[in-house]
Amino acid sequence: MLALLSLPALAVMAALLFVPVAWLVALSFIDEHGSVTIANYSRLLADGSLFKSMTLTVQLALVVTLICAVVGYTLAYAITLMPRWLQTISLALVALPFWTSALVRTYAWLVLLQRKGVINKILVGSDLVSEPLHLVHNLVGTMIGMVHIMLPFMVFPLYAAMQRIDADLMRASLGLGASVFYTFRRVYLSQSLPSLAAGIILVFVLSLGFYITPAILGGGRVMVIAMIIERDVNLHLNWGPASAIAVLFLLSVLGLFAIVGRFLSVERIFQGRA
Repeated sequence: MLALLSLPALAVMAALLFVPVAWLVALSFIDEHGSVTIANYSRLLADGSLFKSMTLTVQLALVVTLICAVVGYTLAYAITLMPRWLQTISLALVALPFWTSALVRTYAWLVLLQRKGVINKILVGSDLVSEPLHLVHNLVGTMIGMVHIMLPFMVFPLYAAMQRIDADLMRASLGLGASVFYTFRRVYLSQSLPSLAAGIILVFVLSLGFYITPAILGGGRVMVIAMIIERDVNLHLNWGPASAIAVLFLLSVLGLFAIVGRFLSVERIFQGRA
């Protein structure tokens, strides 16, 4: 009976997930002449620039995720300490970027960060720097734009979890002689850890597929994997290599998650014996 009840959900998953992935895998074995071949994978594995782009994409996603985790955890905790009316205003400000598209926000950062932009004018005018800083068309500008877009995805699950943590548990731990750091690690962090892990996974996965922000703020110098796929499809009209790139990247990310899940136990780190 339970199996029958799950059939609609399985059908939706098959239509939205399994069928497109299977179609993508099938396209990766088709060359420009319509023949079945593994030449797409052979060329990609021999192309060193593809490996560099994959590495850059993963490194960029990791740095953005780390920054969002630190800033998001701090911000979410600070919001929980505010009065109720100020919490509402703060959450509205965090959600405010969702009201505009990622393209508009990215161009806004381009205006702010360029050599004659607002930020450089303030820095030069206040004599903090002697000449304008290079904040766009590089990794710095790309990371700034991505962190701004991804930060709400980290703050909201953390805030929801922190709201449910009983403050009396912290006071009880401190009253029994535990240090502040030990109390935070064993009481507060352990209860907010599942939401932190969910936010990390969400931000990391979304960061892997970024295209607009690296294309605009990176200025063509930050070649993430999504830009290479777009180039093969739109410029070369070649779906085979683009599909092969997507499949290889998907397998690499799944392998990365498998390695992390196998050798990194969060419970072992944060919930060791007292």
